[in-house]
Amino acid sequence: MPSPVIGLTGGIGAGKSTVEALFARLGIPCVDTDRIAHQLTAAGGAAMPALVAQFGAAILTAEGALDRAVMRQKVFADAGERQRLEAILHPLILSESRRQLALQQAPYVLLAVPLLFETAAYRNLVAETLLVDCEPQLQRERVMQRSGLPAAQVDAIIAAQMPREERRALADAVLDNSGDLALLSLQVENKHRYYLQRFAAANLAAPSNSVDPAL
Repeated sequence: MPSPVIGLTGGIGAGKSTVEALFARLGIPCVDTDRIAHQLTAAGGAAMPALVAQFGAAILTAEGALDRAVMRQKVFADAGERQRLEAILHPLILSESRRQLALQQAPYVLLAVPLLFETAAYRNLVAETLLVDCEPQLQRERVMQRSGLPAAQVDAIIAAQMPREERRALADAVLDNSGDLALLSLQVENKHRYYLQRFAAANLAAPSNSVDPAL
């Protein structure tokens, strides 16, 4: 029987990757849509022929992968370009996410989706949602340190995402990543125990929010 799915999300720089790693230590796998997107847009990736046909060879790196910096400039400058990019990538990412979810054998599995609350197709796959959150200034500092992007560009990326208050209102549970790793780890361990109990009880009946391999 396919594993129940927890939708993991959070704004850029909130710490989703750190949370994934903490759950992995507890034996819980994660299907990460960002990783899938990188695989699809690597040299030889399944999305690359359609992307080149749509946007031209200028979006390629020397190795033949998607030049993410060039594409980022395109989509932030033109909403139409963003829509064309999403029309190519999103169906491929969703299809691969479903395929990977159907292969998992665990008490439950994480599905990491930055735009989980904005995307009904992913919301329909999950039993609960888990938001990683932190203070806005800390989020901004983390993104700048990690990416090397200028402050104005980081602010534009954050502004383009769902407002923090709205994400918090929609989430079934919130992990506060404004503190240190030890505090975050304790929160993850608490949620892990909760999910184990929740889905052990749910196994008395057929789970309604798991991914059928036949789909």
